[in-house]
Amino acid sequence: MLKIALYGLPGAGKSTAAKVLTQELSSKGIDVARLRLAEPLYEAQRAVYAMAGRPLADENQQDGRLLNLLGTEMRRINLEALTGPFTYRVRQAEAESPKTVLLCDDLRAPDVATVTLLGFRLVEISAPAALRRSRRQARGDLSAGDESHPTEAPLRWSRGAGSTTPATLPSTGSVWPCWPGS
Repeated sequence: MLKIALYGLPGAGKSTAAKVLTQELSSKGIDVARLRLAEPLYEAQRAVYAMAGRPLADENQQDGRLLNLLGTEMRRINLEALTGPFTYRVRQAEAESPKTVLLCDDLRAPDVATVTLLGFRLVEISAPAALRRSRRQARGDLSAGDESHPTEAPLRWSRGAGSTTPATLPSTGSVWPCWPGS
C-alpha cells in the first residue's frame, strides 16, 4: 500500500497538491483515501467557533493561531491526541482497502516519527512567502499561524535503516512545473 504524507508551511499548497494527486491517480483507476492527521484539531476549531457564536461558514477556513494553540495543548494533555486516532484510521484503511493509496496532506513536525513508522513517504510542498500569504488570504484564513511555532518547524528525519529522504515539490502558482503531465 502506497502512503504519502505532504508537509509544508501554511499556504504552501499541500491541499491543492493532494487534490491534483487524487485526480491524477483516480483517472488511472487508483483509489485514494485522504486521511487528515489533524482532524481532531479541525473538529475542535469548529466546536470553538460554534460555542463562541460564530460557526465557520467554510470548512476550509483556518484560524492558524487557534490551531497552533489547540495542537500544543492537545499534545500536552496527551502526546497521542492526534497520532492515536490517525494510526487507528490508517490501520483500518489497510485492513479494509489494501490497494488504496493513503494520502495525508497535513503532516507537522511533532508527528513525523509516527507517520514514518506507519510507512508513509514524505513529500515537502514549498512555495515563496508572498504566494503562501496570498493563498491564506484567498481561502479566508481567520488568522495566520505563527510560522516559528513548533508545529510549523522544518521536519527532521533520521537516515536510519529503511528511512528515505523526503522529496520536495515546489509550488510556484496554480500548477507545479515538475508535476507529471503539467
